[in-house]
Order: sequence, then C-alpha cells, then structure tokens
Amino acid sequence: MTKEIRKVAVIGAGTMGAGIAGQVANAGVNVLLLDLPSEGASVNALAERGMDRLRDPASPGLMSDEAGNRIEIGNTRDDFHKLADCDWVAEAIVERLDIKQDLYRRLNETCRDDVIVTSNTSTIPIRLLTEGLPKSFAERFAITHFFNPVRFMRLLELVRGEHTRDDIIKMFDTFCEQRLGKGVVICADTPGFLGNRVGVFAIQCALHTAFDMGLSPTEADALFSRPMGIPKTGVFGLYDLIGIDLMADVAQSLVNILPAHDAFHKYGNPLPLMTKMIADGQKGNKSGQGFYREKEGERQVLDLESGEYVDFERLDLPLAARAERDGVVELFNDNSRYGDYTWRVLSQTLCYAASLIPEIGEDPVPIDDAMKLGYNWIHGPFELIDQIGVDRFIDRLELEGSEIPPFLQKARGSSFYAVENNILKNRWDHGSLRPLLRADGVLRFSEVRQTLKAQNENSSASWFEYEGAAVVEFHSKANALDGDSMRILNDAVTQAPNKNLNGVIVHNDAQHFSCGVNLGGVRSFFENEDYAGLDQFLDRDFQQIVLAMRECALPVVVAPSGLSIGGGFEVVLHADHVICHSNSVMGLVESLVGVVPGGGGCKENLYRWYEKTGDMEKAAWNAFMNIGMGRTATSPVLAKQQAMLRQNDEFLMNRDRLLSSALTVLPNIKKAPARAPIPLAGKPSFDKMQDWLNTAKDKGMIMAHDVTVGTEIGRIVSGGDCEPGTLASEQDLFNAERKAFLILAKTPETQARIVSMLDTGKSLRN
Repeated sequence: MTKEIRKVAVIGAGTMGAGIAGQVANAGVNVLLLDLPSEGASVNALAERGMDRLRDPASPGLMSDEAGNRIEIGNTRDDFHKLADCDWVAEAIVERLDIKQDLYRRLNETCRDDVIVTSNTSTIPIRLLTEGLPKSFAERFAITHFFNPVRFMRLLELVRGEHTRDDIIKMFDTFCEQRLGKGVVICADTPGFLGNRVGVFAIQCALHTAFDMGLSPTEADALFSRPMGIPKTGVFGLYDLIGIDLMADVAQSLVNILPAHDAFHKYGNPLPLMTKMIADGQKGNKSGQGFYREKEGERQVLDLESGEYVDFERLDLPLAARAERDGVVELFNDNSRYGDYTWRVLSQTLCYAASLIPEIGEDPVPIDDAMKLGYNWIHGPFELIDQIGVDRFIDRLELEGSEIPPFLQKARGSSFYAVENNILKNRWDHGSLRPLLRADGVLRFSEVRQTLKAQNENSSASWFEYEGAAVVEFHSKANALDGDSMRILNDAVTQAPNKNLNGVIVHNDAQHFSCGVNLGGVRSFFENEDYAGLDQFLDRDFQQIVLAMRECALPVVVAPSGLSIGGGFEVVLHADHVICHSNSVMGLVESLVGVVPGGGGCKENLYRWYEKTGDMEKAAWNAFMNIGMGRTATSPVLAKQQAMLRQNDEFLMNRDRLLSSALTVLPNIKKAPARAPIPLAGKPSFDKMQDWLNTAKDKGMIMAHDVTVGTEIGRIVSGGDCEPGTLASEQDLFNAERKAFLILAKTPETQARIVSMLDTGKSLRN
C-alpha cells in the first residue's frame, strides 16, 4: 500500500505548476518546486517567478505566509536529487511528449520505487506518456488534471491508465478530495477527459453561433451567462479573460486529438476575425483589448462586422432576467431571436454531453460534476435537461430532425435524476435509476434538499429539518439578505428549540454564502424617503434577529463558503461556531457604498478586537481601520489574524464537507456568552481618527465622502465625544450603528454610491 503523502515535488513553475504547489502547501504539506535553471543573477528565477504568481494579491494562490514557507524552490539541474525524499512528483511542464518522457526517465532513475508520478496534461493520453517506460513506473503513474486557478477551481480530473494500480487511484482520490479540497472526478483516458470535452464545446458552440446569427458580443454574453446558469463572464468575456490566443490553442488541441466523427469539429476551426485579432495583438485582457476594451475610462466592445470598437451599452433583456430568475425553461419557451440563439447553443451542448455516454463512462454524474466544479455552472447538462423535461427536449429535437443520442433516448418518459423513497437517484447507461453516492463525509445540500420538505420558506430563504438540525438556506440572487431572508432565519432559531433539535445550521451550496444586504431594498427606502421603514428594517429585521441567534437556547453553527461580506458576514459574526471553507472571503465592506455595517458588524468587530488585544484604544483603532477601509480576509487564516473569526472557529479544504462537519460538531458546541458592556476609548481616540481622515484626504488617499463615512464609523467604535471608559452595552452599539446608517443614507453622496453599484456594478468614489 502506498505511503502517506508527506512531501511533494512539482516540476514546472508556470501558472499550473505554481498553483499546484501552492494548494499542496495550503494543505499543510511541504513542497519542492523546481523549474529549469536560468542564466543571470538567480539560477532559480523561473521558480521564483512562480512564487511571485502565488503571492499576487489579485488572485492569491496561498492562504497565508505560513503556507508559502512550506515551499522550497530550486531547479532541475542542481536540485533533482532532492526528489528522492518525495512521495508524489507532479509534472506540469510544456505539452511536448518527448520532453515529458525524458523527464519521466530521469524520475524513474532518481525516485524511490514507491513514489507516485502524475502529469497535469489535458491533451496527451497516458498510453503515450508511459510508452517505453517500465511497467513498475506505469503502475504508479496517473494524470491529475487541475483547473486554473488551482486554489479556487474545485475540479480535479483523476485519470488512470491501463496499468495504474487501484490502490494508487484510491489513495489519490482520498488525498486530493480531503487534503487538497478538490471535487475529484475519476476519468477514463479519453480525449479531453470530461470538463474540457464538454466545456470547450459549449464555449465554441456559443461563439460560432453568435457569429452565424449576427449577435454582438454584448448580446451573446447577456444570454450565455447567468440566464443559462453559467458565470456572468459570458463567451466573449471568457475568451478575453483566458486569452484569445490561448483559447484558440485549446480548441485546436481538441481538434487534434478528437476522432474525425466528433461533433466538436463543427466548431473547432478558427474564425478569420479572431485570427486577425491575434495577429494584431488583440488577445484579450492581458493585452488590454480583445472583444472588449477600456478607453479613457469607458468600456467599448468590438463590432464583429466592421472590426471596429463601439461604445458599450448595458442591455436590458427581459428574457435574460426571466431565465435568471425562473430557470432555463424560460429560454426553452421563448420564440424570439434570442430564444433561438439560446436553444441552438443549449440543445447542441446538452446533446453533445449525452452522446459521450457510454464512451467516457456509464454515469451522467461525473459530467454534471465536471461542469459544476470545473466551469462553475450552477447545473450540469443532465440536470438542465431535467429542468426542461426529457420528453419536451426530445420532442423538439425530433421536430427539428436532430439526431437523438441513445443515452438521452433511454431516459424518455422519465428523468436523469429522481427522488424515490427519500433517496436521490441517478440514471446510468443500463437505463435504470440507482442511488447517487458520494464519499463518506461529502454532503451537498443542493442534493440533500431534494429529499426534504421545507418547514418554512419564501423566495429568499428556506429552512429544513435534517439529521437533528434546523438547516437554514439563503437562496436569493447572490444570496443578498432582505426582510424575507432574515424572517426565515428568525423562524428557524425560534422554532428549533420547540422541535427537540440539536441546533441550527446556516449553510448553502451557492457560489457565495451571502454578498450582503440587498442594496435594492435600501435604495427603495431612500428613494421613497421612508427612513422610519429603513430604521425598522435594521432594528427588527436584522439586528434583533442576529441577536436572536445568540440568545437561542440551542447552538447556532454557520458554515459559509465563497463571499461572506457585509450583512452576510454579520450573520457569520453572530454564530456560536463557524466552520468555513478555506477559500472563504470575509469582511465588512459597507463603507465602499457609503454606509456603515448596520447589523452588529461594528459592534462585533470592536468586541473581538478588544478580546484579542485587551486594549480598548487599540481595539477601536483596528476596528476603525478594518471597517473604514472595507478590508476583507481572503482566507480563514487571515480572518483570524484580523479578529474576524475566533481562534476555535474551523475551516475545511473541501466545501462539500462543511454540512456533514457542522452536523457532527453541533451537539458539542457551547453557546456563546452574552456580551457584557465594554469601556469605550472615547474622545481622544475619536479625535485621532478624525485627524487621520483629514490627513488622508489631503494626501489624496481617500475622497471627501470617505471622511464623512469614516467619521461615523469612528464615532461608533470610539464612542465619539464621550469620556474614556464610558460603558457601552451591546444594544448601545446597535443603536449607534442604526443612527449612523440613517445619517449616511440621507446624504446625496451615499445615495449616488448605491445607485452606481446597482446600475453599473461599479464602486463610485466621491
């Protein structure tokens, strides 16, 4: 049996290799990162460049400085002998078979005979990679295909070869799922595996169809995005993000490896306009211009007919809005030009996915998982067919004379997923339904909830009884919180003690736990000049409900992933215990839209800094800076350093284990104690804060309205003009938050910031 993985080597410090090294280090494992030796000042320049990528604050591959310290860098000339101490060697070098095989021969001569070797390739079959190498090497060789960026993309395609040992696959499945936090999909050694096979087809189909139908990039991206349950980047925006030249290479690589009969070839050829764009340096975001560009602060979009840039206009497409709200069936039912576009893209993509069974496996679940985990689709292809209705989908295909894939035909009169006897089942190639199985401890609430009946629900949230707990799920757009969301939370914490449950868990499977309070609701209050209603919302529908979480007789565990910011983070702050995902981003960002945290965020931040430092003056200053600057922590490790999480709060590498872990710990969680009054720092600290704000404005660091907002934040956390040592209760701080929020909400500057964020998605500085 293979030994435990205690040290890993990654060869190749490019984007993928550095990313793999970073995630292994995040998991607490020591890493040796090697690349070719360089001429010049540093022989390890390429590996050093990889470390710089990991530390990029725009997309940090490392959770903390401590993780970075676990990575040792070197080069393949001077440090190759160090591989003898490693348990796993991950190759992430150039996609050339001859160079890879040369490396494998060196590894075979250098490494122990129990060392596992994997490649990150997505284009070269294992049978070619291991050709001519000893069988003993091939038995411990596999492909571990990570997706970029490695830290944040959940999918890992684990590909076995003809000779790969079962124990190697089993061990790697466990290690990558539990330690690295990946959703592991075990794939056969077929071209493109699963994620790229379907994902790139969908992208190419959407691209070519837009050109064929004369849709602009703006129109296509408004449809091939959230209305289909796909990230908002869209197809042209995605090309710009990845790089038009790189995406062209990806498409060409699939053209080269897929059989001649594969439907991908219909959309694999490069388009003349894009070939010219690449030649002219219009390669996307990395070159400053692609299908979109910024010119003099204004966004422009490429006219696909003339090849010239025109002013970008935000489109208001009722079809897109309906589909985003009510699901993909809205696209199916629409007979407009836009409905025709979405049908052509959807129908061909979904049929392509169905046509791959049984070639790539007998089960639709891995394909659905690959698209959800590797491409951030909300629903996989077979889940989308179920939403439309299998029979309706097939009937329309037949009406158009389209070929029906055999696996799709087998589902006629039924579905690909169904609940039978409170068990979620999925269809497989033999035609019947069988239970959908996950690894022990992996529990996705999006699947569990299909077997449950809500105890109470509305359009913004629901709560369910499950395994002895009241589970609260937010499910509004971006999980923005409103009165309906909070009332469901309040109902759960109120009713749970009466139902003899173990406690309350607040959790969801969405991309983000909650992006804060619904700004549209705040806008409605100030546009109607209903400030009494706004005050009531902050008090009754927010502050008193998060307080009820603490006062509930049962423990409340919050298990967030993705963004927990603004009001969403205020819910997290009032939990008795937090179990979050390792990629959770947390923070109080209200100052960026001209208000203060109004649901206990200022209060909790101040209390926690006081508990952390024991010095109220330091606590007030730290709270002032954190809240005023809208700081966020990009990992739980950093959140603890910023007093956003307690030291005993937990984090897990795999978000699919949050719910099962919360259920396990819930009976043993002790209630958080009631907050005792605290001595405020008073006028000296408040004066210091005002001086800092005015100086920062004079230096051009902040804007005029930032001074106004910062003054109100300083007044809350210091006590304003009160004497140092004046005691403030939890309710006193709640009241101060509401007062400041209302003062700011009445200002034209704050209202302009909120309107800008809602209407343009941009943060206004004024």
